[in-house]
Formats: sequence, C-alpha cells, structure tokens
Amino acid sequence: MTIYMADDSEDIRDIICSFLQNSGYTVRAFETGDALLKAFLESPSDMVILDVMMPGTDGVSICNMIRKKSDVPIIIVSAKDSELDRINGITMGADDYLIKPFAPMELVVRVGAIFRRMNFKITTNSEELSYGNIKLNTSFKECTFNGQTLDVTPTEFSLLRYMFEHQSRAVSREELLENIWNTSFNTDTKVCDDVLKRLRKKLQKTNVKILSVWGFGFKLKLEDLNEIS
Repeated sequence: MTIYMADDSEDIRDIICSFLQNSGYTVRAFETGDALLKAFLESPSDMVILDVMMPGTDGVSICNMIRKKSDVPIIIVSAKDSELDRINGITMGADDYLIKPFAPMELVVRVGAIFRRMNFKITTNSEELSYGNIKLNTSFKECTFNGQTLDVTPTEFSLLRYMFEHQSRAVSREELLENIWNTSFNTDTKVCDDVLKRLRKKLQKTNVKILSVWGFGFKLKLEDLNEIS
C-alpha cells in the first residue's frame, strides 16, 4: 500500500516515513500539501496523511480538494487541538484526526486500522446488508439507497456496516472506536461523534436515522418516509 504524507517539518517527515516503511508501507513525503495534491492527481495513493499548518494551501483545504475527487482514506495530523479544528477537519472529509505530539506507533496503528476496514472480511452469510432503504454491498464497499449511490468514505462505510450488523441494539462510542478504529489508545471519542455527524448529513434523504443515546452511543431508527421533508 502506498501512502502520501505532507508535513513542512523534515524531522517529522523522516520519523513518520521511517515507522511506516518499517511496517511495510511505501511512503512518499512532501514538504507542502500543494506538492502532495499535484502528485495525487497524477498518480493516486492508497492513503493520505496531512499536516494542517504548511506553507501554501493548508492541509484541511487539501483534504477537501482530494475528497471531492476520491474516497481515499485521509488522516490529519495537527498541533491545532481545539474542538472546532477537529470538527472542521472531519467535516472536510478526514477519516481520522491525530493531535501532535503523538507516538509514531499510534499513527501506524491507525493507518493499519483503516486499511483493515478497507479489506474487511465478510462476516455475514450474504454479501449484501440492508436496513430501511439503504443497502451495503460488502464485497464492493458500495452504499446505495433506492438504487442511487451514496458516496461514503471507507470509515463511514465501516460505521454503517457495523451498525447494520448490530441494528437490534445501541452501540457505545467505545465499542465503535475499538471495532472501527481498532485502537487501544485513549482516542478522543469526539472523533467518532464528528464522523457520525458527517454521515448523518449524507443519510438525510434516506429513511435511516442514527440517533444519539445520551451518555452511551448511537442506535439506528427507521423514519416514516412521509415524515421526511
């Protein structure tokens, strides 16, 4: 798997490249997001890792530009740790948001978790899961409703799949972090909330709703189509 990463710090680039390469990935490092974007448009990678504060176009804007053209997994790494910064990054299409400073192995774990989601083995008797008017094709990682394609990222697809497979009950934030992000690190549960907020917007025209269970997590609910404006 090939990973493109951009950070204006040479030391950080060297450290990230070293850890990822030692884990078996092919890595191309760039000093700016603009250079990464140019390379990606010419030859897409399997994943993108972006710093936020770089010369030229900032990482969040680069994330948004890439997301308009591809559903490639994107991880943002940033020293900007406010709730607004994190929400902005997730809203623009990032699959994960890692705050500096961080342990390099944590990034490796999160990269591996995303790639595992992309190659998730079929655990049901059917290649198709459905709930309401949404269908998930687990072989081709396709999400459709009423025959129309819904553009979802690998993380969003995995979230929907997990909730479809456990549609009879509520699932906790910690459960989603463990099974979707596959990390034992003390991950900020708000990252999970932010991705789900983004997913909810994409489901607005369907009859599938993701409800919050206060102090616990989330559950699925079907909405009467007559009630949808």
